[in-house]
Amino acid sequence: MKRVPKPVFFVVALLILAFSFTAIFGISYYTGDNKTTVLKGISDIRWGIDIRGGVEATFKPAGDVDATDEQLESAKSIIELRMVSQGITDYELYADAKSDRIIVRFPWKEDSDQNAVEAIEEISSTAQLTFRPGDGHETTDIDSNGEYVYKTPSGDTAKTILMDGSYVESASAGMTTDKTTGKNSYVVQLKLKSSGDKNGKERFADITKEYLNQQVSIWMDDIMLSAPKVEAEITDGNAVISGDFTAKEAQDLASKINAGALPFQLETSNYGTISATLGENSLIAMAYAGVIAFILIAIIMILFYRLPGFVAVISLLGQMGLAIAAVSGYFPVFSSFTMTLPGIAGLILSIGMGVDCNVITAERIKEELKAGRTLDGALERGTKNSLSAIIDGNMTVIIVSIILMLVFGPANILSIIFGESTTGTIYSFGYTLLVGVIANFIMGVFCTRIMLRSVAGFKFLRKKWLFGGAKND
Repeated sequence: MKRVPKPVFFVVALLILAFSFTAIFGISYYTGDNKTTVLKGISDIRWGIDIRGGVEATFKPAGDVDATDEQLESAKSIIELRMVSQGITDYELYADAKSDRIIVRFPWKEDSDQNAVEAIEEISSTAQLTFRPGDGHETTDIDSNGEYVYKTPSGDTAKTILMDGSYVESASAGMTTDKTTGKNSYVVQLKLKSSGDKNGKERFADITKEYLNQQVSIWMDDIMLSAPKVEAEITDGNAVISGDFTAKEAQDLASKINAGALPFQLETSNYGTISATLGENSLIAMAYAGVIAFILIAIIMILFYRLPGFVAVISLLGQMGLAIAAVSGYFPVFSSFTMTLPGIAGLILSIGMGVDCNVITAERIKEELKAGRTLDGALERGTKNSLSAIIDGNMTVIIVSIILMLVFGPANILSIIFGESTTGTIYSFGYTLLVGVIANFIMGVFCTRIMLRSVAGFKFLRKKWLFGGAKND
């Protein structure tokens, strides 16, 4: 067996413990009465309507627009995409063609950094991306950060639209480094379409050729995002939007571009709050139950499997931390995800699979020790023979999770059969289950094996009974 250096166990274990602690409790500090969150934890999770309650809003076409059924369904689909891109999955969304109304219900925390009214405005915004010549504008405002915001195109900038968002295939948040100053900044990277009627690659190449050494401004609705000078002809179908974005602003803008523009402007006719069906007290009871269950599992794993059981407990804690981090918004590039009761069930199921993964590995090692192999040979054969069973079991769950997300996500393939109100909750179950299984692969397969091989290098621990063998062996 290929030995792993002994210090690796402590390094991996400490990293897992530190990561799990910050993922669960988060990191924040106060400046006076203002709270600044550095890393989000469980307290920052956006809970579903069934746990915390939420808001209800009704949208209608602005002005005297008489929307067709197709336009209303298109608007509904775009609103749905925007909510999913913001991590809001426990939603109810209906389109009433008779009254030209779109009704949406979604969860929201009262003490969230972004209030419900702002969320409603963002979901219903037109989000029309345009490329225009020059940087003419009518008004200039100053935002909360003291930066200038240029609004309402004027002159030739208002008259001419060189290209709109329909030519864009996808958008993603990224980071770029200034070659002169070395300063890092967040940007939105655009990949333009390269075929069909909306061939953005060719169109953008023509624009950069025609406006070489001139300014081409980029607008979202009536707000100018940036006005770069075209320094070279761009023919590879890739463009970058810069504008002193934060990580969240870049991600939000990319999500809006991907979701597309609404076929007409929406206005909010009314909105209100929805009471929770479960309540915070039940959530606290579930948290206590989860802690007690984890402690019991840890005791059983250590009693039955000894040293592999101890290593498994560390990996399980890391799996829980990674799953929570993927939901809470711990990673700045990923938005906070709505946690619902089905979502909690998905996490619990994935933790159960994590236990099963470690049990299979520990049992295989015990079998190899009983067959008379050396400790190194038992670890080598045991971890190798258990891998195929673990992969088979986890891959089937991953496939099911992806199917659930595709069927009950924005596509709504089976909404005719099951009803639209069920799609968000089932999508949430599929997402948390998928995240948990991926975390299981990282922690239960990769980290567990590294720590086991490392700890086996300590002379005082090289006793077969500590790995599941007989005491007199």
